[in-house]
Parts: sequence; C-alpha cells; structure tokens
Amino acid sequence: MREAFGKKVVLGVSSLLTFSILVACNNSASDPVDSEGHSASDEPLNIQMFAGLYNELPEMDNEFWTEWQEQTNTQLDIEWVPSGDLDTKMDLVLASGDLPEVLSAPNTRPPLINAIKNGAFWELSEFLGDYSDYPNLKNNLAEDWQKYLSVDGELYGLPRSRSRMDIGVKIRKDWLDELDIPVPTTIDEYHDALKQIVEEDPAGSDTLGLIGHGTIVADGTDAFAAAFGALEPHFNDEDGLVPKHLTPMYTDMVEWFRELYADGLLAQEFSVMKLTQAEELYKSGRAASYARSIWWDKEYEDAISRTQDDPEIVNLALEGPGGVGVNLATGVSGGYFISKKVPEEKVIKILDYLEHTASEEITDLAYYGIEGVHHEIEDGQKVLNELGENQINTTSKGAGVLAYAKWGKVESASGSKEYNDNKKQQVEHFDEIGTIDPMTGLHSDKWLTEWAKHTNEWDTMVTRVIVGQISMDEYKDYIESITESPIMMEAFAELGEEYRVFNQ
Repeated sequence: MREAFGKKVVLGVSSLLTFSILVACNNSASDPVDSEGHSASDEPLNIQMFAGLYNELPEMDNEFWTEWQEQTNTQLDIEWVPSGDLDTKMDLVLASGDLPEVLSAPNTRPPLINAIKNGAFWELSEFLGDYSDYPNLKNNLAEDWQKYLSVDGELYGLPRSRSRMDIGVKIRKDWLDELDIPVPTTIDEYHDALKQIVEEDPAGSDTLGLIGHGTIVADGTDAFAAAFGALEPHFNDEDGLVPKHLTPMYTDMVEWFRELYADGLLAQEFSVMKLTQAEELYKSGRAASYARSIWWDKEYEDAISRTQDDPEIVNLALEGPGGVGVNLATGVSGGYFISKKVPEEKVIKILDYLEHTASEEITDLAYYGIEGVHHEIEDGQKVLNELGENQINTTSKGAGVLAYAKWGKVESASGSKEYNDNKKQQVEHFDEIGTIDPMTGLHSDKWLTEWAKHTNEWDTMVTRVIVGQISMDEYKDYIESITESPIMMEAFAELGEEYRVFNQ
C-alpha cells in the first residue's frame, strides 16, 4: 500500500490558494522497460509538478492515483492550482524563477513564452532524436503537435493531448421544446430564443440567458468570434497579421454582446463570475445557455434532473455574418515543460514517464479508471460508476501527455453507449466546419511585448462597452489607437511573417 503524506496548503499573492500533495509509493509496481533499460525494480521516480485543478482536490492515495503511480512507477508531488487562479499563479511562478521540475501549462501565454526564450526550460529535440525510443510520442499524438510547442523553431514541450472538438455552445433543448422554439441555427435566432426563454422563465426563478466567466463568456468566446469571422486570418494593408481581438469582426461581436447584455440576455455578472460559479448556476438549472466542453453535458443533465424533469442539452453551430460558430482546438492543449534546473539524467527519466503516459493503456486509465472499481462494461462500453465519477475527471488527466482521442472531449464517461452515440452524431460535423485561431503557435517578440502593455486595459474596455459605460464609437476609437500605432504595426508585420513561415 502507498503511504499518503500530509497535504500542504500554499498561500500566494492576492490570497491565491494552491494545494500541494506529496504521495510516496512502494517499489513493487509493474512498469515496462523504458528507453534507458530501466526495469520494474527501479525506485519510483519522484516528479515535482505544477498543474491545474479543475475539480475537487484529489486524494493522491485514492484508487485512481494509486493505480496511476503504480503503473508509471512514479511518486508524484503535484501542486494543484485552482483553475480560476491558474494564470495568475503561473505568472508569479515564472516571474520568481522558482520553477517546479515539470510545469503543466494549459496554454502558451506570453509570460511562458518569455520564460522559454530566457532559457528557463529544456529544449527537447536533442533528447527525443528520431523518436525511435519514444514510439507513443511518435505515433499516438495529434498531427503536427510539435508546431504548437515550439518557440523559434525549437521544441520545448510535450503536449497535453485533447480532442480538436471540445467547446460547445450549449442550450437547454427541453426548454426550447417546452416553449415551442426551434433549435436556433443562426446568431439572430439564438438571440431571439434566449429572449423568449428569459421572458417565459421556465426555471421559475429569474431564468438567465447566457452565462460565462471572465472576459465575455471565456470558454465560448472564440466560438462566437468564429461566427463573426474573427478567427479567419486578417491582414492589414501592409500584410501584417492582426490578432483577433483587434479586428473589425471581433468588434462586431463585442457590439452583439452589448446588445445581448442590454436585452438582459447576458448575465449581468459575466465579467466577475468565476468558473465554479457559472458551472453551479448551470447545474442548478438557472440558465439557458453556457459554453464548456461537450463531455460535460451528461453531468450537467444529471445535476439539473435533481430539481427539474428531463433536462436535455444540445450544442449549437450558429451561423453568423462571418462564418459558423464552432471553434476547434489543435489537439494540443498546452504542454508539459521541464525546468532547466532538472539535471540531464533526470530529464531523460521524466521523458520516459511522459512517453509512457502517451500510451493507449495509460490514456484509457485516465478516461475510465480501473474496471470493476471505477467503471463497468455496459453494451460493450465502459461506463463510470459513482466512484469513477468522483475520481475520473478533468484533473485526473492533468499529469500526463495521453494519446490523442478524437471523441475525448465529446463522450461522457458516465453516459451509456446510446447516449454517447447520439452525442457524437450531433456534433461530428464540428470537426469539418470549425475554425482554429490563426494566432495559435505564433510567438512574435514584438507582439508579446506590445500586447502585454495593453491587455489589461483592453479587457476592461471590452467589459465597459458591453455593459454600456462607454459607447461603441469610443471603443472603436480605442481599438484604432492600438492598431494604428507604429510599434504595433511592426508587431503585426512580424506576426504576418511568422504566420507565413508557420503555415508553409
């Protein structure tokens, strides 16, 4: 049996609460021989890791994490950081230089790119070579994954593998049916459907329309941006690539959200709402629409069913003036980066561990746990039981690469085969009609430097214009003051050149 050490509570700047759990494990685990010839008799590899917490704080000596560490022959010392505080806490860690051995980053934000450029993390190509010692990394990951984890042509991370199909703009179909509203297929129909739902109040307690968290609706913002054409590459007259936030199409979307807010269809607290608050609102049956990963649908329906009869959620592909509102991921949701403070011999061992986590076996464990413990087989499909639903979640997928799974963010691990087959049929066309942000994988120095001077003010201005504190003309003037500045024009030019090279 593994011996569980005590939990550590870490207090950070601005009262950020993070968690660190140290778990020791025995050395009787069965582990395959790795690329260096290490056998099962080796001592477990201790890995210090920083990772996002998206669910309840896990007990690292529970059935799932015990099995994970036994199969990978590791002792994981993970600082779990609540998702709502993750970016802020990560920025503080990067700025301090006090890095964990492995940083699990859900995205490649400017502070991370700057840390990479300043030599904080190992370049990995020299270790990986031709991948002959890393067959899972070679064969089981998304196409061209290296492009999204490279900086200045050098590879610095291994991917957090996730489905290209991920975020869905959800709406309560049972409410649409109850009020005789067709499932909306356009932005205008969506607005009208929300308006009728809010007015008819099917929740019986001030039904909300669209909810979200952070800047506009966070996870779903890019889906709406796609409907307005803001995820199509946009070049200025000098062939510079203009990032989505500063395009006229994105401004059109902001104006649409302003109208949504004015009509009482966008939650008043959208800009200050935390992810957990938004999720609880939706699970309690208070809101018509919310944007999160498609695989949450079953869990949300189950939660809503405790107070409302027969809830049904569908995910929308809304036509807008510039396209279809489906945002695709790349198959790479950030990555695992190894601190340069880690000695070379341990880098190899960590890479062996990450290679093992990219296997089909470990990926299956991450999604379904142990048969008879976390799941049962029903109609030929693994279905999570109560313990599985408690221990197998987003957080349980945060300590390893995993193999690419097309339906990984669509299938519910607690859903029946019939449920998941229907869900896949509903959204399978997303993979063909969706759009990827053209800025993905670009790291222009000038852009990173200049945008860092504007990002907080821009975020505030977006909120102010949506809630009516400033006019649209004032907002447009503000955007123009950024896009027309000579230094930003240089940044766009650098981005344009990088985009053309990246997409050769």
